[in-house]
Amino acid sequence: MDWFKHPKKVAKVTDEERHVKTEGLWIKCDGCRQIIWRKDIEETLHCCPKCGHHFRIDARTRLKYLLDDGKWSEHDATLTSNDPLAFVDAKPYHERLASMQKALKLKDAIISASGTLHGRPVNVCSLELKFIGGSMGTVMGEAITRAIERSIADRHPLIIVSASGGARMQEGAVSLMQLVKISAALMKLDQAKVPYISVLTDPTTGGVTASFAMLGDLNIAEPGALIGFAGPRVIEQTIRQKLPEGFQRAEFVLQHGFLDAVVKRSEMRQFIATSLNFFCGPLPQ
Repeated sequence: MDWFKHPKKVAKVTDEERHVKTEGLWIKCDGCRQIIWRKDIEETLHCCPKCGHHFRIDARTRLKYLLDDGKWSEHDATLTSNDPLAFVDAKPYHERLASMQKALKLKDAIISASGTLHGRPVNVCSLELKFIGGSMGTVMGEAITRAIERSIADRHPLIIVSASGGARMQEGAVSLMQLVKISAALMKLDQAKVPYISVLTDPTTGGVTASFAMLGDLNIAEPGALIGFAGPRVIEQTIRQKLPEGFQRAEFVLQHGFLDAVVKRSEMRQFIATSLNFFCGPLPQ
């Protein structure tokens, strides 16, 4: 009678298959150390629903959250570095650039865009931390300078969202020259009386902090963002003293007068829109 029986075949799931199916579905919060469902993070603009910790996000996501309907027009997307020093460290700089460009679908660590924010036309530069640490080289310097010139020409406010480790060492002094280049362009923007709002995210350090990130008519930071020139470890080794709790975090920097406000990501769009109404006057109804 065995032919009446239909034994069920149980598919064996290997540990590798189980890992693939669940990989990336959960995220561990760096703030409260809780394990959180990824979709819950995405619904709160990549902020921890338990403790409010702000996760790092990429340049495209930043523009999506900031601009109306998540839409923008990109500028200067074809600019790329020509490796002025033929620099080689662990591998040639031109190979490092090529691998980053392929992985991130970006030519460099910045997206220069224009769109609207609460109906107001704006020019926005968003830095990409994953592209060689969001470092500033010739391409970033040129893209930001062109965005500034565009804002002067069309009289649209400029917003720069910083996320960077500083100047790009593979381009040496050529990279450092971008600090002066951008700062001089921002002086012309100020003379034209076009507002510039700087948004500092985690991390904003080095030459970016020493130049355009701190030159806004309004300097805003996200909660908990690391902001400074040299890193805490370098400073401790230099002065041979223990740094205070929360040193170089946005709240500490605000308390000591280097920021105008610390604003949650969920409130950033409205805060910037209100600030632009103050600088430019409300939009006509």
